[in-house]
Amino acid sequence: MSTDGGGGGGGGETPTVPPNMTIYINNLNEKIKLDELKKSLHAVFSQFGKILEVLAFKTLKHKGQAWVVFQDVSSATEALKRMQGFPFYDKPMRIQYAKTKSDIISKADGTFTPRERRRRHDERADRKKREQHHDANQAGTGLNSAYSGAYGAVPPLAQMAYGGGAKSMLPETPALPNNILFVQNLPHETTPMMLQMLFCQYPGFKEVRMVEAKPGIAFVEYGDDMQSTVAMQGLQGFKITQQNPMLITYAKK
Repeated sequence: MSTDGGGGGGGGETPTVPPNMTIYINNLNEKIKLDELKKSLHAVFSQFGKILEVLAFKTLKHKGQAWVVFQDVSSATEALKRMQGFPFYDKPMRIQYAKTKSDIISKADGTFTPRERRRRHDERADRKKREQHHDANQAGTGLNSAYSGAYGAVPPLAQMAYGGGAKSMLPETPALPNNILFVQNLPHETTPMMLQMLFCQYPGFKEVRMVEAKPGIAFVEYGDDMQSTVAMQGLQGFKITQQNPMLITYAKK
C-alpha cells in the first residue's frame, strides 16, 4: 500500500480524512518487535470486526506506526472511537482514518490488480475462514455474537459459563471470589503481553501468568477480589480472535 496514508501523526488532521476501512495508528512503542506488534494489534482490534490486514514496517520513516484494514467502514469507525488513547504497550494510541487505500481495499474495489496467484490464495483463505466460521456457528456455542468487550455491555457470567461448548471448560464447582482470575479459551498465539495490555487498564492489576505446558489458559492477579471482579466483568467474553471469546472465572486456591 502507499504508506503515506496516515498523515504522519497530527491528530488535528482527522476531520479532513473521510471515514474508510483503514485506520492509521501512531505513537506506538518502537521497541516492540514487528511480528509481535502485528499480532497484538490484531488481537486488540479484532473485537470490532473482520480484519483483512495489519501493516507495519521496519523502516525508520514508519517506526511507531501501523495500519489496520477492516472489511467494512463501520468496524473501522467503532475501533477508532473506542480505542483512541488506549494504553498499548504503555503508550496511548493515536488513531485516525488512513489517507490512502491499502492494496487489499484497492483490489476489492477494482482499482488495483495483484498477481493472479496471490488473488487465488486470498480467495482460498477467505473461503476457509468462512467455512470455519460456519462450522463454529453450527456447533451452537452461542458465543459468536460480537460483544463490545472491555468498554460495553457485559454478558452475564452464568450465560457465558454455561453457553453450549464452553461448559466443558468450567471447573466442577466455581471457586469463591478472590484476587486471582482464571482465563480460558485463549487462542494459542496469545502472549502474556497481549493479556497484560487488556487487564492492566483495570485498577489493582499485578501480573499475568501463563503456563507453557497448557496453552489457552492464564492466571491474572489483582490486589483484591473487588478489583479482580471489576476486571472479570469488563473483559468477560472479550474476543482476542473472532472464534475465541474469553471465559473468565475466579481461580481455585
